[in-house]
Amino acid sequence: MSGDVTRIIAIRHGETAWNAASRLQGQLDIPLNALGRAQAAQLAAALHDEGISAVISSDLGRAADTARALAEPLGLPLQLDAALRERGFGTMEGHTFEEIDRDMPDMARRWRIRDPDFGPPGGERLAEFYARSVAAAERLALAHAGRTIALVSHGGVLDCLYRAAARIELQASRTWQLGNAAINRLLHSPEGFVLVGWNDHQHLLGLAQDDGAA
Repeated sequence: MSGDVTRIIAIRHGETAWNAASRLQGQLDIPLNALGRAQAAQLAAALHDEGISAVISSDLGRAADTARALAEPLGLPLQLDAALRERGFGTMEGHTFEEIDRDMPDMARRWRIRDPDFGPPGGERLAEFYARSVAAAERLALAHAGRTIALVSHGGVLDCLYRAAARIELQASRTWQLGNAAINRLLHSPEGFVLVGWNDHQHLLGLAQDDGAA
């Protein structure tokens, strides 16, 4: 059975200016800021000897650039997978959390109570996003069974993976952190996902850390 187990290192991209400003990115392609690039470099150094055999990333630039910093020193090709993208937030994208609360109160309420059937105009319903995220990670884990892989994605996707591994319902309030460029460890077997460790940011000590999602 051990040959069927995939070690997954799941990583949220480094910080962007919109993370720092509490502005919802969703699927808008916002680049890493200077801190985010420093975080990616620290991450790469911390994971250099982990035996990673594949680095797979969301195709959005903030994730891909974080993943590239990890893949290149390992001599690995960077694989991009659009199924690892952040949730599409449609008309909410580009707005600060404060603006959403003020100008879109009904959408803000349904978003914050984690209504699984809520999707902003032009965006994804939470239940659909969860299904996409978990299915993508499962597909990639099965394709690399028995190996160690790095999945570089977004706060929302990592939140879904945590819930799948910890068997926590979609509507439960989040009590775990989703730090930029933190190291999160899971195992995947035919029985599903299992948590090993979460939000390890020892390699980022001395750098600021944002723990929101986007």
